[in-house]
Amino acid sequence: MKVLIINGSPRVGGNTSIAVDEMAKTFTEEGIEAEIVQVGNKDIRGCIACGSCMEKGKCVFDDVVNELAPKFEEADGLVVDSPVYYASANATLIACLDRLFYSTHFDKSMKVGASVVVCRRGGASATFDELNKYFTICNMPIASSQYWNSVHGREKGQAEKDLEGLQTMRVLARNMSFLMKSIALGKEKYGMPKSEEHLWTHFISE
Repeated sequence: MKVLIINGSPRVGGNTSIAVDEMAKTFTEEGIEAEIVQVGNKDIRGCIACGSCMEKGKCVFDDVVNELAPKFEEADGLVVDSPVYYASANATLIACLDRLFYSTHFDKSMKVGASVVVCRRGGASATFDELNKYFTICNMPIASSQYWNSVHGREKGQAEKDLEGLQTMRVLARNMSFLMKSIALGKEKYGMPKSEEHLWTHFISE
């Protein structure tokens, strides 16, 4: 089984990396292959709603987003990790996720999602809620932990001292591993949940 971890921090080896590395080690212990891709230091522009992906099956901007797409499709779970800027996620990560989720047309149902946030002090829960919305619009179950998925630290390396936060990451990875394995077994025995054709209701009538 595979997990794709998207690190939204621009700082290589910073506190956000400490959080995802703790998860990656636990995934390995659980027999799950984890791949970390750092996008916060990439040049990623936002979606322009051109609709090109509807025809081409990929984003018109050929950057790391299109590189992530097949990794996301192959993965059984997705972790998105962001530092907190002004009580919200890093804008580069949001641009990446907007385009990644919108331009990929494969079925994301029952892929397990988890969001992780790293902050100095405040804004963690707001950013946590912001990131979880990507999963809830795609039939993706969300993995939880013993606390909200946050780690604290400002200067590089300070997250190592947040023992509760790092424990939360380990518990999250174990819970996520259990969910992915359980869903795989459920698919074998019961199949996927019944699907319906999506009904699009607009708020302005013709």
